[in-house]
Amino acid sequence: MVELIRRTLGGGIETAGLRDDAASVAVPGGGSIVVSVDSVVDGVHVDLALCSAADVGWKAVMGALSDLAAMGARPLAALVALCAPESESGDGALALGVMAGVAEAATAAGCPVVGGDVSSSGRLVVTVTVIGTTDGETPVARSGAVAGDVILVSGPCGRSAGGLRQLRAGTAPGTGGLGAAYRRPVARLAEGLLIRQSGAHAMIDVSDGLSLDLHRLADASDVGFHLTHIPIAEGATLEEALGGGEDYELVMTMTAVDARRLTERLAQAGLAAPLRIGLITGDKNERQLGDHELERQGWQHHIG
Repeated sequence: MVELIRRTLGGGIETAGLRDDAASVAVPGGGSIVVSVDSVVDGVHVDLALCSAADVGWKAVMGALSDLAAMGARPLAALVALCAPESESGDGALALGVMAGVAEAATAAGCPVVGGDVSSSGRLVVTVTVIGTTDGETPVARSGAVAGDVILVSGPCGRSAGGLRQLRAGTAPGTGGLGAAYRRPVARLAEGLLIRQSGAHAMIDVSDGLSLDLHRLADASDVGFHLTHIPIAEGATLEEALGGGEDYELVMTMTAVDARRLTERLAQAGLAAPLRIGLITGDKNERQLGDHELERQGWQHHIG
């Protein structure tokens, strides 16, 4: 669907836009900003039976901010459009709950909310636009991977999908654990900044599944990959690590030398070391996990 939308928009989008989840936009007079927009829809991206209204607001902000993290951008501001069903009691409890979560996430990320819109609708929809900067440096796109790069991920995958499974089964702990990863994911903003500064060639966030997002990076870079293993979060399954979305871990490619430099910088910042999972290859048809082809697993929207 994104490919069809790209062709429909035309006007330079075909060659310059919709390649990454965020876009770098030149500002008249010099400089640029990084902009992204994301939506959370009740019944599609979130289940209100499993999380609070505040969790929905938090998830909406962090999902949008993760697109900035994937380009190594620092957040500047956010705008929030809220469409919510009218409350039978008329007290606006759902809307206010969502915005409380938005405020929590914005404060945690250092990204003030500077505007937005409110409307009534038949279903809860929260749309967040975020604006960021790379302070004059080039953002990291998903299209820069080259053969010989090592592939790293910022942490184990499958937490959010595992949490959703546990919440549906009623086995998630009251606080913490995988359930918290589903309700309150965290954009890897600090990691993304250091990854860019350490010379990453390409980067993407795990929003729709490690497998699918890695395929997207390889498609954009016109390369292949050979993975040696998949880092699975404790309590999650291999399937959840490969195809589960909303982990918001960062997948990056860079030289082995730069990877060592990144590990040192992350340690100095008190952040976890990246996990090496494979290599980029020059054969764009090679998409391997061990001795087997890695299928595209993950969340894909189908419209129409």
